[in-house]
Amino acid sequence: MREHLDDEGQLQRTVEFARWGFRPAWAKEKGPRPINARFETAPTNGMFRAAFASTRAVVPMSGYYEWVETDDGKQPYYVHATDEKLLHAAGLTTAEQNVDGNWDVTFTIITREARDAAGEVDDRMPAFLDEDLMAEWLAPGKLEMGEREQLHGALGGVSEQIAATLVTHPVDRRVNNVRTVDRRDEGLIAPLILG
Repeated sequence: MREHLDDEGQLQRTVEFARWGFRPAWAKEKGPRPINARFETAPTNGMFRAAFASTRAVVPMSGYYEWVETDDGKQPYYVHATDEKLLHAAGLTTAEQNVDGNWDVTFTIITREARDAAGEVDDRMPAFLDEDLMAEWLAPGKLEMGEREQLHGALGGVSEQIAATLVTHPVDRRVNNVRTVDRRDEGLIAPLILG
């Protein structure tokens, strides 16, 4: 999800398709395509600095999975809001025009040190936005250094507050098989009793 000014100068918020795995136009074809950008360095890291300044986006999700290594394989856990509301992860995008004249948009999700129940299963988690900060995060235009620092600080505070509201529960290991899993199956997020 991003905001932009249309041809008449009106602010538009749109949901668009983008491929996970950040690939700036200057990157080599076989170069890295990071799916995550570290919160601690996203505004200053050479890979993400320009996107943090001007092409921020929101990645909506109902929750996400993390895995814990056990004696008999990887156990998936589902991390989500206690009230089942949609979560809004802070994302960064980049776009490159392809030979057909269309734009290939790629994105990454900003992650931070886990400060919630997700910390029981992984030491990192997405940095989430609330409704108020989401408007500032999506605002089009390029941010100067001071503005980037202010937005980065606000993201740190808000994402920590949201992290405190998240819960984690184990789910069926069917999640582990991406080739056969039906992503629309609501049973994939149903709590599982271990033991």
